[in-house]
Amino acid sequence: MTLPSEPLIDVHAHFVTEHYIAAAQSAGIAHPDGMPSWPTWSTADQLDLMDRGGIQTSFLSVSSPGTHFGDDRAARSLSREVNEFAARIRDQHPARFGFFASLPLPDIEGSVWEAVHSLDTLGADGIAVETNHHGLYLGDARFEPLWQELDARGAVVFVHPTSPPHSDAVSLGRPRPMLEFIFDTTRAASDLVFNGVLTRYPGIQWVFTHGGGALPLLADRMELFRQGLRMGAEDGDLPSLSVQDQVCGLWFDMAGTPFPNQIPAFVQAFGTERLLYGSDYCWTPPALALAQIAAIDAAPRPSAEDSWRTLTTRNAERLLKRPALRHV
Repeated sequence: MTLPSEPLIDVHAHFVTEHYIAAAQSAGIAHPDGMPSWPTWSTADQLDLMDRGGIQTSFLSVSSPGTHFGDDRAARSLSREVNEFAARIRDQHPARFGFFASLPLPDIEGSVWEAVHSLDTLGADGIAVETNHHGLYLGDARFEPLWQELDARGAVVFVHPTSPPHSDAVSLGRPRPMLEFIFDTTRAASDLVFNGVLTRYPGIQWVFTHGGGALPLLADRMELFRQGLRMGAEDGDLPSLSVQDQVCGLWFDMAGTPFPNQIPAFVQAFGTERLLYGSDYCWTPPALALAQIAAIDAAPRPSAEDSWRTLTTRNAERLLKRPALRHV
């Protein structure tokens, strides 16, 4: 199929395998994050969705609940398995697919090993983590060896939301992706900000999903508290970079419901220079993914020169630096 003259690059595309689902179900996860069931996925179905939506390249990752279901050794094995699977799909269709590698977090030692293997041996385009791993948020000091390794490599780190601790108590019986994913994205970003991770590891290229959750609305409020309570001033002086400065250094995708309201609010807060396209397929059904693309194409253009397609594709090319993105 011939793609349109302005093809999209999808940084937020998911896959599952039969063995991955079986491992999760064996651990008692029949309704992941409160969803009714697990999705299905195949390369053919993914390519069909991409062709119908005018998507040039999709970067695959495993979504929540990740690959760690309670046992470090099993999580290491499952992470390696899904990463090698994604690498094979990429090798079969190098212009159509890339991937972000899964890690067996919160097993830090195993995750450093898997990150190095995935980036150096499998040629992963980046690393996928969740907003929290069994209640351990990304600003926790235990993550430092992993961030040091990824910072030295200038790695892309795709941060996908997951259920927060005690999610059954706060979700009110509703699927956690509806509300809790948005809040946990915001919570994880704030943890990176207030624990100084973003300033200590400037080489990491962080990608947050769903327009940054509630960050466009809360960044100013976070800065008010940072200054008023001198948050992060453990050594005397308050760090010079504001919350807004730090958050504007992140990348964001527009998976979910970008128009008519979310992306205009996002652009008002953070601009367009680090905005990316994301479908959230296969967890988002094809009809809804295509409706989202139609809404993007119908929205007022971000500038006289650019459509949302050209803008987000140009940004993705800057972030991911893959020559194949230009040659489909």
